[in-house]
Amino acid sequence: MASDFRQEFIRFAVNQKVLCFGEFKTKAGRLSPYFFNAGLFHDGAALKQLAQFYAKAILASGIRFDLLFGPAYKGIPLAAAVAIALADAGRNTGYSFNRKEAKDHGEGGSVIGAPLAGRVLIIDDVISAGTSVRESVNLIRSSNAVPCGVAIALDRMERGAGALSAAQEVKQSYNIPVISIATLDDLVGYLGTDPALAPDLAAVGRYREQYGVATHV
Repeated sequence: MASDFRQEFIRFAVNQKVLCFGEFKTKAGRLSPYFFNAGLFHDGAALKQLAQFYAKAILASGIRFDLLFGPAYKGIPLAAAVAIALADAGRNTGYSFNRKEAKDHGEGGSVIGAPLAGRVLIIDDVISAGTSVRESVNLIRSSNAVPCGVAIALDRMERGAGALSAAQEVKQSYNIPVISIATLDDLVGYLGTDPALAPDLAAVGRYREQYGVATHV
């Protein structure tokens, strides 16, 4: 099945200790039974595998795109690595990224890499407050290019301040899809494969009842 990579990704994240179970306080002050820190994919082998999972999710989505864009700072290595993984999969595409502050010397400007043009797919680790996505969308549009979607590692499918999740808010605000390698559904599926993980599965279920959102907007 084409979706098998999603379960493989969850197992990979657990083995890398990027996805952990226990009790963790989120930025919103919630006590979450799991924690996902994409910054811990911090060696060459892990980044290579992560990028391959992004490439599989992007290609499986069927989304049309001409360019990858990585928002500073976390999106920069991700966009570069995903461009390599897509090229290995037979889909060569340009990529670019932004500086936090524009330069007025050398090549100048705030964007480095391929010119922003056509349909641009944003590559990031997660969507939390959506600030990075908003800045990226504005930058892409100001270059007369078209933001066509956002690709992230994990969609927590969790309410923000309102009734929608951060991913759903992006879809509603900008009318672009959010592609994730895996979602909370996949995490729950993984936890259901091993009886030893039953306490974690129950804790995630309770958390989801309290803070989860519907699958669709």
